[in-house]
Amino acid sequence: MALFSTIPSYENSALLRNPNIALNKSPSPRISIGSLRLISLKIRATHTQVADSSSVQPLLTKPLEITQLPIFQFDEYLSMKAKKVEKALNEAVPLQYPKKIHRAMRYSLLAGVKRVRPVLCLASCELVGGDQSLAIPTACAVEMIHTMSLIHDDLPCMDNDDLRRGKPTNHKAFGEETAILAGDALLSLAFEHIAAKTTKVVSPERVVRAIAELGSAVGSSGLVAGQIVDILSEGKEVTLEELEYIHVHKTAKLLEASVVCGAIIGGGNEGEVERMRKYARCIGLLFQVVDDILDVTKSSEELGKTAGKDLASDKATYPKLMGIEGAKNFAAKLVAQAIEELAHFDAAMAAPLYCLANYIANRQT
Repeated sequence: MALFSTIPSYENSALLRNPNIALNKSPSPRISIGSLRLISLKIRATHTQVADSSSVQPLLTKPLEITQLPIFQFDEYLSMKAKKVEKALNEAVPLQYPKKIHRAMRYSLLAGVKRVRPVLCLASCELVGGDQSLAIPTACAVEMIHTMSLIHDDLPCMDNDDLRRGKPTNHKAFGEETAILAGDALLSLAFEHIAAKTTKVVSPERVVRAIAELGSAVGSSGLVAGQIVDILSEGKEVTLEELEYIHVHKTAKLLEASVVCGAIIGGGNEGEVERMRKYARCIGLLFQVVDDILDVTKSSEELGKTAGKDLASDKATYPKLMGIEGAKNFAAKLVAQAIEELAHFDAAMAAPLYCLANYIANRQT
């Protein structure tokens, strides 16, 4: 099985060498994705835990022995960060003339989701010692680009979907022409927003680095590359290596940029930024593996989007190539690798990122 075979940084990955990944030089904990129900991760030394969610099956069949952490209220953390991002996004795209295009932009951008990518950006910024306010413009930019990708992905010439985030897709609500323009406007606004709104406390060099990172993630060496290879692969036999290329570029690259840009804006050194990149590559691919599993195990009502689309269009997915259990096992290895990268940081500061990895693994939509 190819694991990160297309990413140079992972040529000597512990995942490639040994499926039983070492964590802090101890045997890897046995991990079961189970039914992928949402839980809060327990990271235990002596008194470590996260606010309990009852009657759920955990990602980790036994707590990870990492280091002592305080009680961490992850649900509250996620809600608080998401509200800050939501407020900033609302202010970034006011309803102004011409109203139709701005209504279309706001319709998809302010759809009331968990804001995983911008929250990852803020958490990464804080992990390396930055204040979250420094990264708010970048976090918003990431969400603008992500929303653009969803609007364009849903178009009749692409995935031709009618449902997104529990409501009609943008082109169904506003028409194809407006949807295309709304996506274009969000993409251009994202880079303008970082350049214009990032505080001068952040050096110009770091702002430029963040813009370059984000541009690379969304262009012909990132999201667009994954999208075109995905389109060209429909109805064809696809290897695991080819599938990995599609999803690393189509999904993981933007999530990786969210984390890396947060670390850059927060003042992280080269070593810290690289650790964050490796963590993000794991959870970025994890996001897609879980997405593939949910597509064949959940209903459209549960997902808030059309279920079974990949199967209907004969697309390659991890469950198709590896089986459901194989895909779950792969997801478990990605979680373990991500957590291994975080072991190099202060455990209390890294708690949100431990929990975000677990949240992604156990999400239901």
